[in-house]
Amino acid sequence: TTTIRMLVTLLKPTSGSAEVWGHDILKERDEVRRSIGIVFQDPSLDGLLTGRENMDFHGRIYGISKARRQERIKELLDLAQLLERADDLVQTYSGGMKRRLEIARGLMHQPNILFLDEPTLGLDPQNRRVVWSYIQRLNKQEDVTVFLTTHYMEEADFLCDRVAIIDHGKIVALDTCNNLKERVGGDVVLLRISDANAKVLDAFREEEFVHDLKLVKGSLVFTVNDGERAVPQLIEVARQVGVSVEECSIRKPNLEDVFIHYTGRRIRDEFEKPVSKAMRMGGRTTRQRRG
Repeated sequence: TTTIRMLVTLLKPTSGSAEVWGHDILKERDEVRRSIGIVFQDPSLDGLLTGRENMDFHGRIYGISKARRQERIKELLDLAQLLERADDLVQTYSGGMKRRLEIARGLMHQPNILFLDEPTLGLDPQNRRVVWSYIQRLNKQEDVTVFLTTHYMEEADFLCDRVAIIDHGKIVALDTCNNLKERVGGDVVLLRISDANAKVLDAFREEEFVHDLKLVKGSLVFTVNDGERAVPQLIEVARQVGVSVEECSIRKPNLEDVFIHYTGRRIRDEFEKPVSKAMRMGGRTTRQRRG
């Protein structure tokens, strides 16, 4: 959120520089703002207006002509699958419908880049999937770059061409989803044991086949070349140090594992803390012609 607020010129950075669509965020604020659309976490729709009226009001703020406003409203509400509800009060919309309307509204003036801050936060899984499909459609049909933040790993994996992991204000990894997973490599083995003390951890780390080991919420997360071959050996190590294995699973690395690899903890652990939202996943969906 802090990163987005700086990029959209709402927050002045204390150091460094950045460009959005070729414009300096400090020296060319107006040019930056003309190039972007923004949808923040907090809802900003007027529930006492219809969907069409919310869109029209936004278009008038940008000085769009009446004829063009009507054309864009029809295009965008159709894209958002809200055309049949265009003249209903927004307060009667579901959470997913409101979110799609907010995203559509952010596209009224045809920005080059659309910033989405936690676009599916608070939505149920079904509505989240609907919004994902909508974002994919607008990326292609509106030919717009989408820059989003999310703490849903599956959302970043599903939507983004490139993913950046931010830990304590610093980008610690930036690449495609597949490349990030390949950096972790091999298989991921999760062991839940009766006592994960320092002696036990040292015993596991001494094994040559263990490439990486993290302790996450009482469970040991191993990165190994071959999970099926490694599991019996890990269980034997546990037996030798006098601890029992309560749970064991094997899978291929996902973005959650990538996040753990670079930060040492699960992303949801950070969001369970009441004091900070300092760490989140930033994703960007880009057009093919851009690097």
